[in-house]
Amino acid sequence: MLSNPTHSDIFHPRHRRLQITRAGALALLVAALGFTMPDAAFAAGPCQGPGAPTTTQTKCLTAIPITGGNPVVSFDISWVNPDRAEFYLADRSNSGIDIIDTRSNTFKRTIGGFKGVVLKAGNLVNSNLSGPDGVVSHGRWLYAGDGDSTLKVIDLDAPTATAIKQSISTGGLFRVDEMALTSDGGLLLAANNADNPAFGTLFQANFDNGVSNVSIFTKISVDPAILVPGQSIEQPAWDETTKRFYVSVPQINIPTGCTPGPGSSNPCQGGLLVIDPTTLTAGTATIGAFNPATNTGVLALNECGPNGATVGPHDNLLLGCTPANGTGITSTLVINATTKHFANIGGITGSDEVWFNAGDNRYYTGSSANPPSLGGPALGVINGRTNLLIETIPQGSGSHSVTADSARNRVYVGQVVPKCTTGTCPPGSAGGDTTGVSAQLCGTSNGCVVVYEHHVDDDDEADLDHDRDHGHDHDH
Repeated sequence: MLSNPTHSDIFHPRHRRLQITRAGALALLVAALGFTMPDAAFAAGPCQGPGAPTTTQTKCLTAIPITGGNPVVSFDISWVNPDRAEFYLADRSNSGIDIIDTRSNTFKRTIGGFKGVVLKAGNLVNSNLSGPDGVVSHGRWLYAGDGDSTLKVIDLDAPTATAIKQSISTGGLFRVDEMALTSDGGLLLAANNADNPAFGTLFQANFDNGVSNVSIFTKISVDPAILVPGQSIEQPAWDETTKRFYVSVPQINIPTGCTPGPGSSNPCQGGLLVIDPTTLTAGTATIGAFNPATNTGVLALNECGPNGATVGPHDNLLLGCTPANGTGITSTLVINATTKHFANIGGITGSDEVWFNAGDNRYYTGSSANPPSLGGPALGVINGRTNLLIETIPQGSGSHSVTADSARNRVYVGQVVPKCTTGTCPPGSAGGDTTGVSAQLCGTSNGCVVVYEHHVDDDDEADLDHDRDHGHDHDH
């Protein structure tokens, strides 16, 4: 078990509640009745309703439609490369990676060749078989997981029709999901979260090479005595300071004999898988309990079953905890990669993808499973120096991914179509937004990518200068 000592970089938060507007209340009522709101209802344009408050520091700037494609019923992870000024979205609805220019906030193209939406009963998306899923980039190379257990390697400098240079099977039955790269782009860790048992694959990646030559180095498993059968491993992050991959593990078998999932009287704890790639050999590797002497293995967490992970300042990791992964999870966790000191941040939970933006020293959380008691689905904004919750901004119920462009301090949040239950419904739309917030943010009922912006003030600049002077300028 972890201790929770006083730590100068970690504080407990305060929570600011936002008021739902009259328009937001109407949207909630319409969604509850099972109707799809027509596009005419959004003729006023994007950035309307409770997801575009005027009282927050993070302002809704615009909404970007996916031009010429299908309505966005399902997407997975997103990524930003600020040097290329590009945002990438794993868009299952259009069977490809959508690329948006973050300077002009305009849609550029979709690189297809992925499985797209695979349905299950009830007109719902089968996430385990659909793709694309996880996505990450370094320079010209973008890596994306697909629903057929393949990693696809994309050359962003190539024409759309020939952009996919490799498709590599990890040997699983289901999707290659979230992933992380070392800072030099030379090693890639990807998770097969839906296979049983779940496993990771460490690839030798492309660095800044001009030709793709990605290959599998080793398959990584977690000791079956630790990983709860049937449970997943989720978003990894690379920490340049400790030279480790840190992987979110929603549930582990601690205490022994625990019962996974929410509502249990003997709930399982979440874990953090710590991997030192220099200790792995080619072929296969099995990782066991945490060893503090080597800073490797599976570490048990306090009141956190995480899906997301991101590296922030002071060598801290923010983990996106979610109530679906265990009983009594009501917060988000910050843990130091070196000391393992931690703090639970109240007022926001239910995150999938989380992101640290070095441009404004803030964490952003895609808290689509934030419970009603905390205001429902939200974009969480957390101070990276103090670990205080700054604000929460209402989002649609499918808004589980978030990224930020650190050069421009713009935050990108995908939005899906409204939930469709009557009439002719797009495939997979039964899992659409149930709040009405997404359609008001998009200005249409087709889904979109919403752009938020945070202008850095003098206090923020002082914090950023302090962290840079002390070697804490982290970014993706």
